[in-house]
Amino acid sequence: MALKKQKSKSPSALITGVTGQDGSYLADFLLSRGYKVFGTVRRNSTENFERIEHIKNRMELVEVDLLDQMSILTALKKTRPREVYNLAAQSFVPTSWEQPILTGQFTALGVTRMLEGIREIDRSIRFYQASSSEMFGKVQTVPQNETTPFYPRSPYGVAKVYGHFITVNYRESYNLFAVAGILFNHESPRRGKEFVTRKVTDAVARIKMGLQKELRLGNMDAKRDWGYAGDYVRAMWMMLQQKKPLDYVIATGVSHSVKDLIRIAFAHAGLDWKKYVRIDPRLIRPAEVEHLLGDPGKARRGLKWKPEVSFEKMIKMMVDADLKRVQAEERNKEFLKS
Repeated sequence: MALKKQKSKSPSALITGVTGQDGSYLADFLLSRGYKVFGTVRRNSTENFERIEHIKNRMELVEVDLLDQMSILTALKKTRPREVYNLAAQSFVPTSWEQPILTGQFTALGVTRMLEGIREIDRSIRFYQASSSEMFGKVQTVPQNETTPFYPRSPYGVAKVYGHFITVNYRESYNLFAVAGILFNHESPRRGKEFVTRKVTDAVARIKMGLQKELRLGNMDAKRDWGYAGDYVRAMWMMLQQKKPLDYVIATGVSHSVKDLIRIAFAHAGLDWKKYVRIDPRLIRPAEVEHLLGDPGKARRGLKWKPEVSFEKMIKMMVDADLKRVQAEERNKEFLKS
């Protein structure tokens, strides 16, 4: 879908979590639209800049820690953004079981600190909060839309519910332009290897190259509404360009099982998945989320947004990227040996 270029002087945006999958795609998108982009990094942390290496010299990095209110205030004063996209969080669900308190500090209270900063520094800033389909958890209805009750099934999901409702609360209490995008699963070649989609495509590449013998997974019957991250960051931006601050479910409206993901990924590499995939009970969550399926009707009508990359095309894209990367790594190893 073609989007008209903005004619006003360069707008500015602050992205927390810019080194992550969504942050990097959002930075790409905003730069393409003439934005001045500021991305946050934590002090004294070992950030991985791989995802933004190609645009690092076109943006400005600022130190912000969502656990430190003063760093947020300082960054807002320094950058004076028109838009803030709060994408930073402890976002890996299994880790939230191991570090529930830290997950709450970052993923829940971090949102409050950012909103408090905006309330104090500049209430005209437009704020986007990254809510999650994990908030639905033990789903009450299928599909899930903006009015479906939340029933989170992990510390991460619980923290996201807090972040979602504190955003709504500040919007209604202080008249801030603050919105929450309830994004269903969205993937890409930039996805972290700990997530199941990337775990599968990386394993396919390694098995194809003879570097790995099997892939161990938990519940292969779990279903998710998977979309492409590049499509979803476009929806984030669209939400902040509206006249009224409203929350939206961003999804494809189609669900696939983990088994579907496996089948497409292995077949794309010419492999029979049944020869390599093993179920490992240790990888099954304490409280499983069985069937997430989003209803993007409101976004289609209100934002005129729709996904452009299909599930199958996305998985093949990820397999191709991992094959290319693994092959390059092996060539580099051989070069270093010679």
